Amino acid sequence: MKTGDTRNPGDPDPRTLVERTIRVDQAGEFGAVRIYEGQLAALRLTGRAGGEAGRKIAHMAAAEREHNRTFDRLLAERRVRPTVLSPLWHVAGFALGAATALMGEKAAMACTVAVEETIDEHYAQQAAALGDDEAELRATIEKFRAEEIEHRDTALAAGAEQAPAYGALTAAVRAGSRLAIWLSTRF
Repeated sequence: MKTGDTRNPGDPDPRTLVERTIRVDQAGEFGAVRIYEGQLAALRLTGRAGGEAGRKIAHMAAAEREHNRTFDRLLAERRVRPTVLSPLWHVAGFALGAATALMGEKAAMACTVAVEETIDEHYAQQAAALGDDEAELRATIEKFRAEEIEHRDTALAAGAEQAPAYGALTAAVRAGSRLAIWLSTRF
C-alpha cells in the first residue's frame, strides 16, 4: 500500500498528508518540550524539582527533546513549512506545564496522561495513513508513540488519577491538545 491509496474525496493528496504529518508532529513535540519546561520551572520555584516527580518529568522531557529534534530535522530535509502557531505553542505549552505543576505533582502527572493519551490516538491514526513508501516516517511515529505511551504509564503510576479534579483537568487538557493538533496540521 502507498500513502494516499485509501484516500476519500476531499482528503489531502499524499504529499500534503506527509507535510501535515511532519508539521503537526514537530509542533506537538515542541509543545510537549515546553509543557515539561514549564513543569520543571514550577517545581524549581516551589523547591520540588529534586523529588521523584521532578526526576520523572526531567526524564520525559529529555525524550520529548529528542522527538522534537527528529521532527526539526524532518522539516528541513523534506522542506516542510513549520506551523505559524509556534509562538503560541511556546507560551501556551509553558503556561500549561507551569500551571499544572503549581497545582501539585499529581496534577502535573494528570496533564501528562491527558496529553500522551491524545498523542497516542493521533500517532496511531497517522501511522495507519502512511503507506510502505513512507515506512521510515511510519516507523519513527510508531517508535515515538510507544515512548509516549510509556510516559502516560509513568504518570499513571505516579498517581495522576489522584490529582484534584482529575476528570475535569484531563478533559480540558485533551480538548486543548486536540485543538492544537487540528490547528497545527492546517496552519
